[in-house]
Amino acid sequence: MPEERVRQARVSDYEDVVSFTEQTWPELEFDDYLPDVFHEWVAGDGPGQRTLVAEVDGTVIGVCQCVVLGDQEAWAQGLRVDPAYRGGALSTRLIDACATWAGAAGATVMRSMVLGWNRAGIGASRAAQFEPVTQFRWVQPDPAPGHRLGDDHEVTTDPRAGWAFWQESDAESHLSGLGLDMDETWAISAVTRGRFERAADEETQITITRGDTVCATTYRVRCVEQSEGSKTVSSAEYGASAWSDLRGARALFGAIRNDAATLGADRTRVLVPETARFVSDSIVAASDVSDQPDLVFERDLSGISTRR
Repeated sequence: MPEERVRQARVSDYEDVVSFTEQTWPELEFDDYLPDVFHEWVAGDGPGQRTLVAEVDGTVIGVCQCVVLGDQEAWAQGLRVDPAYRGGALSTRLIDACATWAGAAGATVMRSMVLGWNRAGIGASRAAQFEPVTQFRWVQPDPAPGHRLGDDHEVTTDPRAGWAFWQESDAESHLSGLGLDMDETWAISAVTRGRFERAADEETQITITRGDTVCATTYRVRCVEQSEGSKTVSSAEYGASAWSDLRGARALFGAIRNDAATLGADRTRVLVPETARFVSDSIVAASDVSDQPDLVFERDLSGISTRR
């Protein structure tokens, strides 16, 4: 019988990880990012992060990372299994090990995101006791300075007004109160008033008013750079957006275009709920919307968390 085990990742696992992530999505035109970040992941492991691998007879055939996000939340990402071993229990064993580690670190919930077209990833998530929570799309309005919002719309950076509007919005309800995390790229976590305040201090918080009434809001989490071939491109990312009507959506995306332009960003990514109204408003107001939604799952860790 082959010897299987899950353990913490080591730098020496790199070549094995590269060998099976080269064929993660052979039918697609983009490469897996895991080889580019694996050394960084291993070097960053500590009290708030753990990178795990699964091995069979000494050869690494799976990888996953878990990160603690603030208070009582954890994020699982980068789950990969060698194609020759898919369909078995190794992905579940990796997730179970992440859950055990996250629970010991005090997390009471662990979430993950799966791209909507990734059927294998969705199946692996459900097999590992993840339950579906919400889904969203990315809107990508091009940065453009001097965009007019309309004579009756104004931009403020008042996090209190933005937070109050967010709490009562359909977007907050559909997204189960979740949005992009400010510390961990790609991670989804609970949106709080403190996040709106932090965004206003460190990045920006955009609130659109029409007269005396708030009609839209969002918060920027970061502007990141990444290499694409021989060039470097920057993307301004906005953690979750809400608006009351199409006019509010037009004004909000106009403000996002202006904001991203002031940063010198090449593009934007704006998280919006996957509903008929929000997606269709986004298409009309911003045009460039991702073809499929991304799905968010969560697993209850309260039974194994050490937090009291």
